[in-house]
This record gives sequence, structure tokens and C-alpha cells, in this order.
Amino acid sequence: MLRAELIADIPCETGEGPLWHPDEGVLYWVDIPGERLYRYHPDSGKIDTFETGAAVGGMTLQADGQLLLFMARGAVRAWHDGAFTETLLASIPGEEDNRFNDVIADPAGRVFCGTMSTADRAGKLYRLDPDATLTPLVDGVGTSNGLGFTADRKTMFHTDTRAHTIYRYAYDEATGNISNRQAFITVRDGPSRPDGMTVDREDGLWSARWDGYVAVRYGPDGGELGRIAFPARKVSCVAFGGADYRDLYVTTAGGDDRDDNGSTAGSLFRVTPGVQGRAEFRSRIGQ
Repeated sequence: MLRAELIADIPCETGEGPLWHPDEGVLYWVDIPGERLYRYHPDSGKIDTFETGAAVGGMTLQADGQLLLFMARGAVRAWHDGAFTETLLASIPGEEDNRFNDVIADPAGRVFCGTMSTADRAGKLYRLDPDATLTPLVDGVGTSNGLGFTADRKTMFHTDTRAHTIYRYAYDEATGNISNRQAFITVRDGPSRPDGMTVDREDGLWSARWDGYVAVRYGPDGGELGRIAFPARKVSCVAFGGADYRDLYVTTAGGDDRDDNGSTAGSLFRVTPGVQGRAEFRSRIGQ
């Protein structure tokens, strides 16, 4: 049985978006409704807290080492060490009452970025190109969530939490186009729903389970290989980090009601799962 180590006992309402920064040797993550960005230093155990002034639904690491924050209203802003340095998009027409939710950079520096659904319309999956051109790719999304790529860069995964499904697409690295959507994994075990995800070096897919108390690893064929239990109901996202990417960092939510969601709900955890992850691709928006 793998042991989940409590790293940061912070009652985030929606802890999300863990991202390892190899240049700095730190892990970043956010509390979306709390409008805060956190930075964890594994060497010292220090945790820095930054106010973002708006909800951050996802982030990527830019080629120059800055963070790119995907925010409320469809805003995309570059951030470095406590300050915003540039606004790439101020908003997206039609998304003024919405926010981004989970994003990923591709090998060419583009960013696939999803939005939430609202009472009036479904969410979308967009692609943001390096010249800041935004292209809608998938409409009718319930809750756009975790994304990932296979090692051969020919398949992209995209999670729709509300549909309880992780889809796979044929991915064209040269153009950034995706096609041939297929349901890859559909979760039907009670209220548990797939949330954030990552892919390890063996093409194992790790999926956090909202309302499931677990993170689940699937093989390249979609079969379940194992799961890790957490003392928090809402397991929200997973990301590999550490110098050799052998640490799995896991965010959780529900810290606003720990009586219902667990005594350490909203905290950041770390697991050593015995497999190695991969560095995330870096975005090159505006670069």
C-alpha cells in the first residue's frame, strides 16, 4: 500500500493545478476560489503564498521560466515571483462570466485550455497558439478537465468530469489539430468522477477522482493498474515532480467543509509511486 504524505495542511476550497518548476526546484499549485497561488520548496519545506486577484483555473510553465496563468473571464497573464508581467489575453468574448479550468502545453508551445460550463451554455476546449490566436476545438463540454499526451506525441487525452469520461484524440504535433475522439475511460463507480490527470513515462495515465478519495492509474489499454487512497474526498489533480520526477504531488479540495470532506481536505500530498513521470512541455505564448 502506497503512503500519501501530507505536505501542506492548507484547507483549500479547491486546491488544483500542481505544476513542477524544474528551474526553481519547486512545486506551484492554486486554490481556485481562494484566488491564491502557492509555492512549495521541497528542500526546506517552506511554502510561499501569493494573492492572484482572480480565480486561476490552470497554469503552464513558459519557455523563459515564467508561469502563464489561465484565469477568470478568459484572461491569460504571465507571472513571475509575485508579480504579473504581461497580459496575453484580457478576456474571451462570451466567457466574461466564466473561467478556465485545467490547461496543458503541447510540444510546440501551444496551450490546450478548457473552460467551465455555465447555467446558460456548455464548456469548451480551446487551443491558444504562440501568437495568442485562440481557436475553439471542442464544444458541448460538461466540465473541461485533465489533459495529457502519450510519449509518442500522437494521442492527446481530455477529461470531461461531468460526463465521467476521459476521451482520447489523434493529435497532430505539426498543426496542433485533434481528431477522431473516442471514449477511453468511463468511470461508473458511484459518485466518483475523473478530474485532473497526468501521464507517466510508461504511458500510465494517472487520474484524480473527485468524490472518490483516490487517484487511479490506468495502463495504455485503459485497464486499471492500481489506486492510491487519500484522507480527502475530493482528489482534484496529480503531477509528477522532483529532480527525477519520481514524486507524485496530489492536490485536494473541500477544505471549506472538513467535517464532510475529511480532516485534511484541501491539502497537498506527495506519494512515491515507483514509476517515473515526465517534465511538462513548456508554453511559448508571446515568445
